[in-house]
Amino acid sequence: MNYDALFEEADLLFKIKLLKDKVDAFESGEKYVRMQEEHRKTHEADIRTINKLEKEIESLNRQVVRVRENWYGTCLDILRSSEQSLKKRDRENERLQKTIKMFLESRQKLHEKYIIKSKKVYELETLLEEEREKNRALEAKNKKDYSNSSKSSSMSPNHKVIINSRERSGKKPGGQKGHVHHGRTPQTPTKRIAVPAPEKYLEDDNYKPTGKIITKQLIRISINTEVVEYSTPEFRDQTTGQRVHAPFPTGITDDVNYDGTVKALAYLINNELYTSIDKTRVFLKEITHGKIDISNGFICNLSKQFSELTEEEREYIFKKLSNSELLHSDFTFGRVNGKQAAVIITTDGESALFQGRRKKGDEGVKGSPLENYEGTLVSDHEAALIKHGSRHQECLAHVERYARGSVLNEPELKWNKLLVEWIKESIGWRNSVCEGKERYTRSQAEKYIKRLREILEVAKDEYEYDPPSKYNREGCNLYKRMQEDIDDYVLFLKDLSVPPTNNVAERGARKVKRKMSQVMSFRSNAGVDRFCEGLTITESIKARGENVYDEVTKRFNKNLRAWSY
Repeated sequence: MNYDALFEEADLLFKIKLLKDKVDAFESGEKYVRMQEEHRKTHEADIRTINKLEKEIESLNRQVVRVRENWYGTCLDILRSSEQSLKKRDRENERLQKTIKMFLESRQKLHEKYIIKSKKVYELETLLEEEREKNRALEAKNKKDYSNSSKSSSMSPNHKVIINSRERSGKKPGGQKGHVHHGRTPQTPTKRIAVPAPEKYLEDDNYKPTGKIITKQLIRISINTEVVEYSTPEFRDQTTGQRVHAPFPTGITDDVNYDGTVKALAYLINNELYTSIDKTRVFLKEITHGKIDISNGFICNLSKQFSELTEEEREYIFKKLSNSELLHSDFTFGRVNGKQAAVIITTDGESALFQGRRKKGDEGVKGSPLENYEGTLVSDHEAALIKHGSRHQECLAHVERYARGSVLNEPELKWNKLLVEWIKESIGWRNSVCEGKERYTRSQAEKYIKRLREILEVAKDEYEYDPPSKYNREGCNLYKRMQEDIDDYVLFLKDLSVPPTNNVAERGARKVKRKMSQVMSFRSNAGVDRFCEGLTITESIKARGENVYDEVTKRFNKNLRAWSY
């Protein structure tokens, strides 16, 4: 039995029934009546709702208007209040702007004043620091003496005692007990005087003669003037009237002539003893009791004569120095006719050559043995000198003086003290080896060289950390020179034939300085040349250990072969 079909059929029958009833209700009009009644009721309810809503809307509109009016009033109040606040704030801002502007203007003025003050303070501090450096430089200059500069000890009045290298023994000065007495050298007596014995020694039997004669000498100096007069008869030629006579010996040309003894004495007093021409003339006149009264012109002309007589000898010295294996050289200065002039000294320790120059530098080297020199050169740090020679040794005496000056002026540095100590030790070791007290080893020399490099590294660190001032750069300049070419400062350690100092040439420069101090200024360059040419001969004579007076006398007597090297 199919129940689904039954249910569907029943449902359709029910729906048909409902539809039939609706159709019947519409056909009878009853449905329209009910619908109209329902519509009326609904319409009335809607009208009531509408009216109610309209009243509520009206009330809300009134409320909105009131709220709007209140809001607008409040907004106006707020606007007016805000406008007033803004105006007040604008006025306050304007006042603040004016205050700020005034403050900025005042600040700008104060800043400008501060800048000006700062500049002034900076300038004053710079000036103060510069003056301090100048004072330090002046103090350093005042502290310079023979120990830390080229200034001689004689130029430093009231200088401290020059301490020698010997250690104090604590004994009294003079000869000690047990030592052989070193008396004065006795001379050959020219006169003997016997002193009679006292009567008490002769008459008293208690005194017996020992057979020994006690002698004591009294030495006197006597200046004798020997005058040799040459004479010869004169003849007259009856035909021509000419007067003739026998020729006199060479050099006898004037009525009164002076030989080499007088010329040498006058020349050496004037040039070797640095005495003026006037005083030389007066001295010769006094010691000869007025017998020798030569003129100033005669004394002045001696330098020219001596120079002409020794020209060949100086040429030989020039060639000898040019071919020497080792040379010392130095420049020194003086004045000629109010202007500065220079003298170049070249020596090998046995011969010395002095040459006057108009100026130092490369022009001063021209025409000297150094111009084409290829050997070893010892000198101070002179740019024109170190260009010459195949090897070069810097004068450590100059280095030590600069280092000692740095110790005085830069006491806060360490390298300068280490350098002074190194110079003493290295030169002392080298001298000990040369004297045979120690044995030379290459390793020991290398130790000293390595130590010097370490000292220069210390100097580099110290000067990079605190650069020197422009008024006190001697120490820094010394470090830079040594750092640039350290081999020029240690050659004496590698080759013992090379001396560590240039004292040989320095001693020659002192001769020129003393003469310059005496004359103050030569009148001409020819005067400097004549003095240097004479000094070349006298210093070479001294280097050979010969008697200067005798040798100069020989040359004035035209004994041109008196010299030999």
